[in-house]
Amino acid sequence: MSQPRLTLVSHGLCPFVQRVAILLLEKGAPFQRVDVDLKDRPNWFLVMSPTGKVPLLMVQKGDEEATVLFESVAICEYIEQVYPEPALHPKDAISRAQHRAWIEFATGMLADAWGYLNATDQQTALGKSSALRGKLERLGGEKMEGPYFAGETFSMVDIAVATVFRYFDILGFEPSHSLFDGLGRIAEWRHALANRASVQAAVAEDYADRLRKHLLEVKAILVR
Repeated sequence: MSQPRLTLVSHGLCPFVQRVAILLLEKGAPFQRVDVDLKDRPNWFLVMSPTGKVPLLMVQKGDEEATVLFESVAICEYIEQVYPEPALHPKDAISRAQHRAWIEFATGMLADAWGYLNATDQQTALGKSSALRGKLERLGGEKMEGPYFAGETFSMVDIAVATVFRYFDILGFEPSHSLFDGLGRIAEWRHALANRASVQAAVAEDYADRLRKHLLEVKAILVR
């Protein structure tokens, strides 16, 4: 049976879109990508997206009308099931549940990171960076020996965390920065994920410029 045709509806800065893109690239699943301006969302997008957010995955089977999936977690679970190799979740039920929980934890980490990057005052920046530092310490303590969260095996936890680390790689946060100082496992993890082909290919070539432009537009304290 032929695989469905996939179209990823995205926005250039959305980390949840990146999760889906990295997963599709890891699976070797062909897909098209359509970017949407979330400041001027087209009607067709609003009709398709119950939340008005990205990502969406349009799944076209043969001549049937495309099915639209929304919410990155649901989309990633669909991809993992339809494209089972290579497996990005552990086979063991307990380990798989633990990984899913750490993915949710990484979503909270992502919220802290975005709040820190977009902070326009010192108090907010300090609060968000402190919260993020605490999560990095906890996650680093759970990470196994090896380049990835589960050691030698790349997983969906790595995908979720890679979108957070990308911000700080682009902005030049060295391992000695107060946010990362002393977190040796995190530094190694950042390096491994930054060099993974799927992580690199999940964003457009102008992603760094777009991120910096956004931070300048919101007058973030980090880029003043």
